Amino acid sequence: MAQGPAPVHGPLTGVRVVELAGIGPGPFAAMLLADLGADVVRVDRPGGAGLGIDPASDLTNRNKRSVLLDLKSDEGPARALELVERADILIEGFRPGVAERLGIGPDACLARNPKLVYGRMTGWGQDGPLAERAGHDIAYLALTGTLSMIGKPDEPPVAPANLLGDYAGGSLYLVVGVLAALQHARAHGEGQVVDAAIVDGAAHLATMIHGMLAAGSWQDRRGTNLLDGGCPFYGTYATSDGGHMAVGPLEGKFYAEFAGLLGIAADFPDRWDLARWDDLRAAVTERFAARTRAEWTEVFDGTDACVAPVLSLTEAPHHPHLAARSTFVEHSGLTQPAPAPRFSATPVSVRGGPALPGADTAAVAADWDIAALRPADSPDTY
Repeated sequence: MAQGPAPVHGPLTGVRVVELAGIGPGPFAAMLLADLGADVVRVDRPGGAGLGIDPASDLTNRNKRSVLLDLKSDEGPARALELVERADILIEGFRPGVAERLGIGPDACLARNPKLVYGRMTGWGQDGPLAERAGHDIAYLALTGTLSMIGKPDEPPVAPANLLGDYAGGSLYLVVGVLAALQHARAHGEGQVVDAAIVDGAAHLATMIHGMLAAGSWQDRRGTNLLDGGCPFYGTYATSDGGHMAVGPLEGKFYAEFAGLLGIAADFPDRWDLARWDDLRAAVTERFAARTRAEWTEVFDGTDACVAPVLSLTEAPHHPHLAARSTFVEHSGLTQPAPAPRFSATPVSVRGGPALPGADTAAVAADWDIAALRPADSPDTY
C-alpha cells in the first residue's frame, strides 16, 4: 500500500538541521527553524550546558529531537559528521576555533557535505581583536552604542533582559543568514559559512537611529529623543495602584484623541510645543496617577489613542486580543508563545515539548539512516 505524502508542519518541512548544543541565541535560532517545520536534531553533550535550565522546561528546545554525543570522545566527531552529511544546515555557538579543534569545523563539514550551510553564532564574531574574549549580551550591546540609548538620562543605561542582543541581534540574524545561504545552496549547489555576530546584528538594528543622528534629528544622549523616553507622549506612566500604562500617540489625530480622553486637550493642544514638554509630562504623570491601571485601560479601550496597559509575563496570555489570536498556547503543560509568523498555506504549530537530552537517538538513527548512531540496546532493524 502506497504511503501518503509526509505531513507538512510549516514552510521548512523537509529541511534538516543539526544544532550543536549551546545556550542563548543558538538554541533560540534552532527553535525558530524547528517552529517553521525543519527537522532539527540537537546534539547534546553529556552533563548538559553550563547555564542550562531544567531540560523539561526549556522551551527553546521545543519541536526538536535530541541525540547525545560526546564530541570530545574518539567516535563523537565521526557520528556528528554523519549527521552533517545528511543535513542542510548546521548551527554552532562555540568560541572561534573550538569546532575546528573538535574536528567538526567548517572545512571538515563542507568536505563531507559541500552544500551545507554552516551557521556560526557568537557575540564578537569569528575575527577581530575581541573574537577570543568571553562575553554576554550586555557587553555586546554596550560596545555597539545600542545600550547607551536605553534608560533615563540621569541614570545608568538599563539592561533590556537578553532580548535585544542575544535574540534580536543574534538569533534572528542567524536565521535570516542561514535561510538566505540555503537558498543559494539549492540554486547553485554551493554551501558556505554564515558568521552571525551579536555585535553586527545589534549595530544593524540601530540603522534608522544612525540615519536620524546623521540628519540632526536624534541626540546622542539617551532620554532626550522622540522614541527613547524623551518625548512626554511616548513612554510609560505609573497608575494609582502601582501599575503602568504605555503611551505612544505620535501622530496628530492620535494625540488629539489621547489628550481628550486624558483630560488635558485644552491645556496642551500642541504636542510639538517643546518649551512646554516638561509641563506636559508633569500633567500626564499627574493624570495617570489619579486612577488604577484597570480604570485607565477602560477609558482608552476601543480608541485610537495608542495607549495600552503594561502587562506582566503571566498576565499577557490572558489579554483578550492575544487570546483571540492564540498568541500564546499551552503544550505539555507549559504556557508559551506560539510560533511566529503565520503562514496561510503551511501553518506552523508547537508539535512537541522540549527535547530531552538523548531521548530521540534511536528515532533519529532510523530516520536519518545512521546505523552507527543507533543505541547499543536498540533492535538491529527498524
